Amino acid sequence: MNRIKLASIAVLSLGLLAGCGGGGGGGSSPAPTVTPPPPVPPVGTQMGGARQGIALNPAGIVTTFAGPNNAACLANGGLCPAGSIDAVGNLARLKGPYAITTDGVSLFSTDNGGSTIRKTNIASGQVTTLAGALSAFGGYLDGVGTAAWFYLPTGITTDGTNLYVTDSGNNNIRKIVISTAQVTTLAGPDNAVCAASPAGICPVGTADGIGAIARFNKPAGITTDGINLYVSDTANDTIRQIVIATGQVTTLAGNSALALGFGGFADGIGTAAGFSGPRGITTDGTNLFVTDGNNDTIRKIVIATQQVTTIAGTPGIFGISDGVGAAALFNHPSYVTTDGTSLYISDIGNYTIRKLDIATNQVTTIAGLATAPGYADGTATSARFQGVSSNGITTDGRQLYVSDTTNNTIRKIQ
Repeated sequence: MNRIKLASIAVLSLGLLAGCGGGGGGGSSPAPTVTPPPPVPPVGTQMGGARQGIALNPAGIVTTFAGPNNAACLANGGLCPAGSIDAVGNLARLKGPYAITTDGVSLFSTDNGGSTIRKTNIASGQVTTLAGALSAFGGYLDGVGTAAWFYLPTGITTDGTNLYVTDSGNNNIRKIVISTAQVTTLAGPDNAVCAASPAGICPVGTADGIGAIARFNKPAGITTDGINLYVSDTANDTIRQIVIATGQVTTLAGNSALALGFGGFADGIGTAAGFSGPRGITTDGTNLFVTDGNNDTIRKIVIATQQVTTIAGTPGIFGISDGVGAAALFNHPSYVTTDGTSLYISDIGNYTIRKLDIATNQVTTIAGLATAPGYADGTATSARFQGVSSNGITTDGRQLYVSDTTNNTIRKIQ
């Protein structure tokens, strides 16, 4: 029998006042026909949970795409209201949007605070709940749409057909078929394993194996090349590889023996490399790029050889500085995406979005201000982000989208 860990469901409801214009006259005129905007075709190639192949050149113009706007936040005492309301644009409410991915038509984000998966249509801004039952405490159950349960879903990626989610609280990897919203468990402890564990808690570990035999410890970032998934197994300080077709899990890089909350730092091959709190991860199909959060660095892994190198930042030194390679400084870089030419990084400790040119390792700041966290739309340093927890990032081949976690919004950067 399937198990739900939730003792009680906390449902958060928000009242929205929406005005609607009235018609005039005597009612004899036919109702006007509203023509929806034509769909915007995807551009680029689906890779790494984004659309790649077209180099972006963002001017740093930041707007709020979904979730409360500045007026709604000011009316709420300066705190952007959280919730789980499906609606268009600024009328929608999100609850701790964490990571974000796209197939070029829709955005998909993990609502970490509500343990749901949300979908936002890029053309219309319509936000809907794709999967997961709204819960303050989470649970674990495979099923269709809102009949499924998650517990602190964190990372998310897509191959264009399916979504793959790191269900961090359940220490496993879930698969969602986009067209049907069917949720299954691909790797990590399944319901039977969790139900048999003490207090019904899904076990942690670092075991390689197929499907339910594999073990993770607070997996966070996830990406895909269409054949494999690559997961930042954050509390194990490792990068794991999952063959999508079989569910086979192996450790690609990093050494969990250095974990225990401290991690390490070393360039090298495979398990000779060391990470500390790796979080965001993306791929161009040849390499992986990882935000090594506690080391304040950006790491590169050649998939074929498992060679790990540091391409930007200096381990043990955090700050805010643009520059090339080790001359650049970060403060707990979180999530990362790529257009195939540059990396775009949410530098949450600095409340900024950074750009890293892959060919030159040149780092620049494109939006936000390190000395001024908050919430404001604007251009470059006049824009404001909160960076307490996450800020996932992706691209549809035209612009960037950031899940501004603490502000409960999704922002667009052009």
